[in-house]
Amino acid sequence: MTNPVLVGVKLKFKRDSLTTIEDKLKALQAKYSELETALGDAETEEDLSAIENDINANDDEIKKQEEEKTKLEEEIEELEKELEAANRKKPNLGGKKNMRANVETREAISSYVRTKGQTRDGFTSVDGGALIPEELLAPTKELVDVVDLTQYVRTVPVNRGSGKYPIIKKSNGKMVFVAELAKNPELAKPTFDEVNFDIETYRGYIPVSQEVIDDADYDITGLIVEDIKDQDLNTKNAEIAAIFKTATAKSVSGLDGIVTLINTDLKQVYNVKFFVSASLFNELDLLKDANGRYLLQDDITVASGKRIKGREVVVLDDDMIGSAKDDLVGFVGDAKEFCTLFNRKQASVKWVDNDIYGQLLAGFVRFDVKKVDTEAGYYITYSDAATPQV
Repeated sequence: MTNPVLVGVKLKFKRDSLTTIEDKLKALQAKYSELETALGDAETEEDLSAIENDINANDDEIKKQEEEKTKLEEEIEELEKELEAANRKKPNLGGKKNMRANVETREAISSYVRTKGQTRDGFTSVDGGALIPEELLAPTKELVDVVDLTQYVRTVPVNRGSGKYPIIKKSNGKMVFVAELAKNPELAKPTFDEVNFDIETYRGYIPVSQEVIDDADYDITGLIVEDIKDQDLNTKNAEIAAIFKTATAKSVSGLDGIVTLINTDLKQVYNVKFFVSASLFNELDLLKDANGRYLLQDDITVASGKRIKGREVVVLDDDMIGSAKDDLVGFVGDAKEFCTLFNRKQASVKWVDNDIYGQLLAGFVRFDVKKVDTEAGYYITYSDAATPQV
């Protein structure tokens, strides 16, 4: 019987490959336009001949990519039919379905690891390594106390190592009343800003002995997936938290300071959240008003289980959002407007050379994090109202 899980995995990779080819075709078409322009500007026969050769090579590559695109589209169509048929026939496995899917996926990765990249069934090739799809980076496991800050900031996929991200700021202008047939007055102009990004490469490796590879009974797959997932998340969390710390510094004192910050210091258009240290969270959790009512409100729909005047509270380790244990600090604002993650490449793994009896399985991820809207948040330092601030 055809396995719908494996068919679905193959279908996803085929679609990813199709997207890559479509991007290549766009780039080739753009290059063709540039070559045509250069052809018209050629000053010598030598230049003309060189440009014509480039055009011919470009045409050949376009033809090659279009043929590959057609082939992939046909394969995708067949896989879609196969998946539809398999889904109609598959038995009702209830809770066993996801378990079996995870086992099959992990076996596919293990096959890649044991054969040092020679077996790639269920994978696409990225720079000689095996791309780990996002679905495989979230295996079913026991819940742990880890915050994923990438879900709170804006993520922009990019195709280049550097570039500019245009930002349009609101003019805050208004239209004015004019008499019939009177000349139109000039309206306030919007302000355009540009954020420059430069993609950085983050990498590490996992040493795997040849004995483990040969025996093939050890769960190499679990080690790879868990380690690269954790390194990827921890790295991005650290970079995002570092950007939070660059927000405008603000001292906040007691309950009144917290309320004033929410009510007047941030524009109402922002979706404000509190990203606070565990020590500050403890202080706020004990804070009461004059009537004995706690500042924090219960809400089981958010990870921390608490809100402040309807705003979600996200709890981070002291040394992540601060610099040391017991720091009463945090970022208060709209993280999505304040910070943008420019994502160049998903986490991937590949074999690298090693001079011991074993292999190094290296992990790579490429991204950049930049501050975008400086008015969207503050980096606060909290003190109790009864404690004089220095």
